[in-house]
Amino acid sequence: MTAKIYVASHKIYPMPKDPLYQPIWVGHAGSKNPLDMPAGWIGDDTGDNISDKNSSFNELTALYWAWKNSDADVIGLVHYRRYFSMNHKKGLTNILTQAQLDTLLKQDQIILPKQRHYYIETNYSHYIHAHHAQPIDLVRTLIGKDFQASYDKIMQRRSQHLFNMMIMSRQELNEYAGWLFPILFQLEKEIDRSDYDAYEKRVFGFVGERLLDIFLDAKGKSFTEIPFVFEEKQDWIKKGGLFLARKVTGGRNGK
Repeated sequence: MTAKIYVASHKIYPMPKDPLYQPIWVGHAGSKNPLDMPAGWIGDDTGDNISDKNSSFNELTALYWAWKNSDADVIGLVHYRRYFSMNHKKGLTNILTQAQLDTLLKQDQIILPKQRHYYIETNYSHYIHAHHAQPIDLVRTLIGKDFQASYDKIMQRRSQHLFNMMIMSRQELNEYAGWLFPILFQLEKEIDRSDYDAYEKRVFGFVGERLLDIFLDAKGKSFTEIPFVFEEKQDWIKKGGLFLARKVTGGRNGK
């Protein structure tokens, strides 16, 4: 099987040399210079694409492009600052290799980053303390009755897979993306984002992150979790402080 892991980026940044990885410029439809990509990169604005939605769909425009245009048998999505790493070490020489991927695929056809744990928050309360509540509430209706029990279950958990990072066989990706994007497109039609700031207008990327675990649970999908790393330094004191402040104040929704 051929595999390709797409590395979503909105700017020029150091990229892996391993041919397993393919840099993809997200939101490239909005570029003022269509020839600005380094050699070997591709844009998310060719073929069947939603590149012009990148400001609200984040890296999911790369996932959509790969779903619709890639000829690989196994498709992955990572971020220019976040990679899978079996030894949990930073640096492009430590990221997941083809040999490691081949071994993992013998276990499962879906590979995900290890879950993030909140402990003092549920997945639902964490979301509404950081973002507007309406989209995550409305999406429960849009996913349909067959998925609502899983929605309720996942929203009450205190851990989840985030970042829209994943590796899936073509069959699994077709099923997931074919379910995910129609829901997000409908949500896009039904919510008023006129008073959202630039960060909150990325709402469909944020909601998409939360839909992954709902899909996996409802479909009874088997998956393998592996470590991932942030390539850039994380200010965990600042992040922790913001997390607690949102918890106390109720964040954007005052709850």
